[in-house]
Amino acid sequence: MNTTKKNTKRSTAGGNTAQDQAPVFRSREERLVAGKSLRDKVPRQSHAGWKPPPARRDPIDVLIDSNKDRMPELVPIRYGRMLRSPFTFLRGSAGLMAYDLSSTPNTGVRVQACGDCHLLNFGLFATPERNLVFDINDFDETLPAPWEWDVKRLAASFAVAGRDNQLPDEEARDAAVACAGAYREKLRDYSKLSPLEVWYDRLDAETLIALAPDAKVKKYREEMAEKARVRIGDHLFPKIATSVGGHPRLIDQPPVLFHVADEDHEERVLEALEAYRLSLPDERRVLFDRYRLADSAVKVVGIGSVGTRCLVLLFFSAENHPLLLQFKEACPSVLEPYAGKSAYKNHGQRVVVGQRLMQSSSDIFLGWCRGRRGYDFFGRQIRDMKLSIPIEEISAKQLKRYAGLCGWTLARAHAKSGDAATISGYLGKSDVFDQAIGDFALAYADQTARDHAALVAAERSGRIEALIEENL
Repeated sequence: MNTTKKNTKRSTAGGNTAQDQAPVFRSREERLVAGKSLRDKVPRQSHAGWKPPPARRDPIDVLIDSNKDRMPELVPIRYGRMLRSPFTFLRGSAGLMAYDLSSTPNTGVRVQACGDCHLLNFGLFATPERNLVFDINDFDETLPAPWEWDVKRLAASFAVAGRDNQLPDEEARDAAVACAGAYREKLRDYSKLSPLEVWYDRLDAETLIALAPDAKVKKYREEMAEKARVRIGDHLFPKIATSVGGHPRLIDQPPVLFHVADEDHEERVLEALEAYRLSLPDERRVLFDRYRLADSAVKVVGIGSVGTRCLVLLFFSAENHPLLLQFKEACPSVLEPYAGKSAYKNHGQRVVVGQRLMQSSSDIFLGWCRGRRGYDFFGRQIRDMKLSIPIEEISAKQLKRYAGLCGWTLARAHAKSGDAATISGYLGKSDVFDQAIGDFALAYADQTARDHAALVAAERSGRIEALIEENL
């Protein structure tokens, strides 16, 4: 095979598939040099700091625009959750930050980006082999885009979370620097591996426990792993379902879980399920066909997703074994206006392909469909040992340690789809980039605080309506 042959001409519109971002066949050393040369165009220090452009859009207008196709009765819940703190505001405003990031320096090197890369979109979950791994777990906004955007959003989330936990700015910044430093160092390690070695690499619970710096941390990680292992659909089912007239039924918990009254709702769900079934690999269809739908209901999830259409579907096997699947609406990625349209006509497929490309292992029921009314969805299991790390009252040392794990995980995800050597050549071996990202994270934390204050003012003035949930 002639490995010197260059790639065929690619589209420059930005809507490429992830494989369209593959590098030409050059040696690692050549790509390291090419990455280093990018510093002339985009100095690493240029990533430091953040100043909103003079013509920056009103953040409340951006949020209002993002609600246009959501279920209007649920939008107040979204606002209510965002009002709780600057950190919850950051979680719910991925579109606003994408708008801001599009004006920041980037090298032009693209990867399959998460698009909503904040610290609570990482956590533990089960692989198909029933191993417990730590990885990114939310891909609603995934799209090929500049690698810097994920790093900056993730680092900023640590700075904002640090402040929310009353940590001094110096310690909040340290966490952001640790995140960027781990990303840089691990990406260099991945650049030395073969593509298959990168593809097979994963950060499992056993490794996390083994890497614990002391007995106290080891015990905490063991407890978190054990807690994750019991968070499965079989255990959740009795808490959210009951029997009505001898038939299993999900329990209404308005406004966060409720049934749809439309007469044709069940017919539309069954129709969409057939399309979903066809998106599964043949062997997974055999497994899926062992279950039959018993009930479905709308469920409000997350913060940024509130108002989009999300269904919980309850299935049973012939022997009454329950299966809970979640079908979330897949809207256009918030990165699309700045990175280009997706190559996939169905945004559910965009999410599924991006998730499979970035994760070390993905849910066996991951698939997609389009409903009769034109909405795209992706499906997966609910709570398959999925657990996010609690950050309330987290110490500075714990936050910094967690930042390193997230930076490591993001590096592996980017190395799967992108050119790790070129990015590594740009980042180098010193901490110049890390320190710049620390400055950016604090500056964007200031911006987040201002934008959160604007949301508070908008609610008080009646410009928006918010519903504060007492049981959160």
